[in-house]
Amino acid sequence: MTPARQARLPREADMTTIAENYDYVVVGAGSAGCALAARMSENPDVTVALIEAGPPAQGRLFEIPALFSQQLKTAYDWDFETEPEPQLGGRRAYLPRGRVVGGTSSMNTMLYVRGHRYDYDTWERLGNPGWGYADVLPFFKKSEDNQRGADDFHAVDGPLTVSDPISVHPLLTAWVEAAQDAGHEPNPDFNGAEQEGVGYHQVTQRNGLRCSSAVAFLEPAADRRNLTVLSSTIALRVRFGGARAEALEVDHLGSVRTIRINREIVLSLGAYNTPHLLLQSGVGPADELTAGGVPPVLDLPDVGRNMQDHAGCFISFFSHTEPVLGPDTSQEEQLLRERGAGPMAWNEVGGFFKSGDDLPAPDIQVHAALGIVRDEGLAAPLEPGMSFGPYVARPASRGSVRLRHSHPYAKPRIYHNYLDDVDDRRRLREGIRLCMRIARESRLTDLLESDLRAAADAGLAPVSDRDQDIDAYIRAQSFSFYHPSGTCIMGKVVDPELRVFGLENVRVADTSIMPTLVTGNTNAPAIMIGERAAAFIQS
Repeated sequence: MTPARQARLPREADMTTIAENYDYVVVGAGSAGCALAARMSENPDVTVALIEAGPPAQGRLFEIPALFSQQLKTAYDWDFETEPEPQLGGRRAYLPRGRVVGGTSSMNTMLYVRGHRYDYDTWERLGNPGWGYADVLPFFKKSEDNQRGADDFHAVDGPLTVSDPISVHPLLTAWVEAAQDAGHEPNPDFNGAEQEGVGYHQVTQRNGLRCSSAVAFLEPAADRRNLTVLSSTIALRVRFGGARAEALEVDHLGSVRTIRINREIVLSLGAYNTPHLLLQSGVGPADELTAGGVPPVLDLPDVGRNMQDHAGCFISFFSHTEPVLGPDTSQEEQLLRERGAGPMAWNEVGGFFKSGDDLPAPDIQVHAALGIVRDEGLAAPLEPGMSFGPYVARPASRGSVRLRHSHPYAKPRIYHNYLDDVDDRRRLREGIRLCMRIARESRLTDLLESDLRAAADAGLAPVSDRDQDIDAYIRAQSFSFYHPSGTCIMGKVVDPELRVFGLENVRVADTSIMPTLVTGNTNAPAIMIGERAAAFIQS
């Protein structure tokens, strides 16, 4: 088998080689953080430290797209969970987050989805100038190297490879055709002029291998002496002198020290860890901080509030086809490495839909993937079949991230309140019905065992399309689609240039700044936010 490619990253520091201070400290080497640190270090006259709790993303797990599920609940995963969710029957929902250089871009399904122009125009209407669609589009394009070529919506000169899916399985093609037979329009580009419709997702893959934010942004910066990556390093708390962040206290493999901040610190730890680090550092609701044993530095009530996520569930049907992969995938991996082809290059089809004709943008997204999805997606989908996953794309339900304990190593309390809003439940119900209708089209019934009763007996679908049966299935099977956002909301926690209100030199750059969750996956928007943060700082 062709050996795994060893990534070239900027110099790795440890406690013996790290400098005492840096001009810019970026905490969190995820989708946004890698982009931000790389852009900041383009200026040779500044020093940049990029802090990451996890190790470098080395080896086949981080390269082979179809192996993403093997990272879940390992040392590379923060492995969060919610508090008991009332609308999920009291279950605790599993919340994977990448604990590795590249963050969740090193372990996601690589779909390149920006969201709808309505999302960003809404941000601007909510009082955040400079965040409308016309403002953010150039920053999406700045990152992008789209293999289709450049046009009004896409670019080819950026570091992030965006490609069409390779080796598309006939079942996926049949789903797209069946969805059209059911009355839905084809869409060749979900990131183009229109989002609504069905089609094939573009992916962040380069020659069939994962192109994470680390691969895209840090590898080209490998020779920069002014960029230092400190991996396997946990950020414990920010130390303040008045309103100014003076230093970051970190733990590198059991050795605790302080890194001084010359200019700015940017928090890019994601929608769970960014508010949690602020709370641990004394920035947040003063009453909550005091009750949790953390001395308040700044009373900022909305830290950790306004949390949003995409919640949904899969319905699955067994197929008459042979399994795509078996226990031994060595030949398929070799095919992928040598020719950039084959079933190890994960790809999906799907679509964006409106639950009502009067809506300004789609409010339901559907993923369609090979295999049977079980146990919140934890099991590798190797059983022959197909799964359709609808979720509420613009949820009204809101949750929060709160202190569990003043000890900096404690995980936060996470209350998502999934499907708490009655309209969210209605829309998910409609999404499941939509998937049922597509499954009944002849292009799929010839390939799938699409009898609803048989799928229900296996626990893979509702027993009927009646409201009460769908609602029972939703309570039993819904989970997170892993797109948390909004916990350091722009307009209440940060200003439009991502500066934390009340502090002099602290910014946030990740999905936690989103005023409303985008219609779609969040990796591409997170990278865009990193690009924007760099531009704000450089200006």
